Order: sequence, then C-alpha cells, then structure tokens
Amino acid sequence: MTELAIGVDIGGTKMHAAAVDRTGRIVLERIAPTLAQEGGEAVLLRALELTGAVLAEAERLPGARLAGIGIGSAGQIDFATGKVAYAGGTMPGWTGIPLGAAVKERFGLPVWTDNDVNVFAVGEKALGAAREFDHFVCLMLGTGVGGAIMEGGRLVRGAFGGAGELGHLSVNFDGPRCYCGNYGCLELYASGTGIARLAREQAAAETAAAGTDKADGVPEGGSEGPDSHAVIRGWLAGEPWAVRIMDKVVLALGTGISSLVHTFNPQAVIIGGGVAATGEPLMAAIRERVKAQTYPSMGGHLRILPAGLGAGAGVIGAAAQVWVYG
Repeated sequence: MTELAIGVDIGGTKMHAAAVDRTGRIVLERIAPTLAQEGGEAVLLRALELTGAVLAEAERLPGARLAGIGIGSAGQIDFATGKVAYAGGTMPGWTGIPLGAAVKERFGLPVWTDNDVNVFAVGEKALGAAREFDHFVCLMLGTGVGGAIMEGGRLVRGAFGGAGELGHLSVNFDGPRCYCGNYGCLELYASGTGIARLAREQAAAETAAAGTDKADGVPEGGSEGPDSHAVIRGWLAGEPWAVRIMDKVVLALGTGISSLVHTFNPQAVIIGGGVAATGEPLMAAIRERVKAQTYPSMGGHLRILPAGLGAGAGVIGAAAQVWVYG
C-alpha cells in the first residue's frame, strides 16, 4: 500500500495540486489559474474543485491510501485555524477566507494550512536542501520575495502567522517607497518585478545622460523594457548593462541576508524561486557578498544553498505537512 498526501499550492497567478508520496515524488498533479481578481470566494471554489479532482484521481490508484491534505497559500495564514489572516492586493478578498476549515468540511480528511513559503521551508527540511539543519532561513525569489524562518526545527510564525515577511526587510532606507509602507524593501531589488524595475530606471537614466554609449546601454526589450529573465541572461553573458543591474541585486541580497544572519544566527540560508533558478553563478555572488558583510563568527560556517525540491517545491512542501504534523 502506498500512502499519499494531497498538496495544494495557492499563489497569486496559479494554483497547483498534487498527490505526493512520502519520498516527495509527485504521483499526479493538476494546475489551474488562480484568477485572483475574481475575489476570494471564487478562488476558494476553484481551489476546492482542483483539490477534489486530484483527490478523486488519487483514490482510483491501486493500493493508494490518502493520509490527509496540506495547503500552502499566499498571504499570512493563522496556522491554528487555517484562516487567511491577511492577504495583499494581489489576492483581493482573500483576507478572512476560512481556507483550512472549508477544505476539511468538503473532503473529511485531516488538513494543515500555512503560508506558502512556510510550507516550502517544511518541505526543504523534510525532503530537500535543509535536511541536516535545524536553524535556517528560507528566501523565495519570485514575482515578490517571500521568507520563512526555522529555529530549532520549528517554524517561527509570530502572533498570527505573519512572521517571515523577509521581502519587506529594508536594505536601503533611502530607497523607494514599497506598497507595504516601508522604504527600500528587499523585494524592490531582488524579486523578478524588482529587477525589471531596476532595468527600467537604468534605461531612463542612460537615456537622459549626455554622451551615453547606446551600444553599452540597457536594451529596450519592448514597451516595458527588459524583464528579469533578459537581465539575468545578459548578466550571465557578461553584458555591462546587465552587470550594473545585477550588482545592485546582489548587494541588496547580501545586505538583507547579512542582517538575517546577525539576527537569527542560522546554519544555512536556502534560496528558491524563479530568480534563484539562475543557479550557481548567483549563489556564488551572494556568498561572496554575505561573507564581506557578516561577522566571521556567524558567517564563517554559514551555508548558502539553492532549494533542493525544484519546481514542485510548493506542493511537495504543502503535502509534507501531513507527515510532519500528522
């Protein structure tokens, strides 16, 4: 008999549900658009439909036994109740949704619900790059920047699930205003949207500057300028315009991670997400920057590692809650 857990990852753009075995192998999966602008109730119904479809398919697998459902969602989640305590503008109407209770009522299985980056950390601890660590920090570099903190093998959640908003750690108090109200947040520099913003600003500055060498400047890249993928490709190719942008990104990450090292004294920092998929060139640059900005007693033994679970980290981590907590 094969024991399976259903993992559900609900993001601002897409939701992903999968049946996962104890080794972290995805047995079957389905993906659907979140369509967050339709509102929280519509997103909840879509998540229930997607979960139900995967659950029904998993129940038909020979020798399968379903152990429960784990959910990771964007927003601040009250782990005790499974309710969405707060969600930003990318998930309108998601605040207050009783996510965990609705899933449990519909399917009658044990359910665990947490923030999406928290479950990423749970998965990395159980099955990924953090298996040998009890004290570590996770950063997810995607459209935004998410974070999670593991202390003594347990997640730091805060009063109502809001701890770990590491994307809103200020790395430049003279920086631009963030939608959270802070200035110079890490998310403004190290996320996909942040990197694209830096490219647009650099292009505007070079256009305004007299005597700019256009052959060495930021390429137009369409009406919005180059996106983060174009910047990273240019950086890997050694193009000067992209190197200037990524120097700022690495400095911001180095500054933010150094602050986290001095605050939490972790054994490791695990970095995942689309921006982190750049791989070892980015990891090496971050390690060098952090080493230069951190007490040797704290940074000397620090490991900075890419996430180990790949593109399925969200649903694998969500499913891992079933075994970790159950």
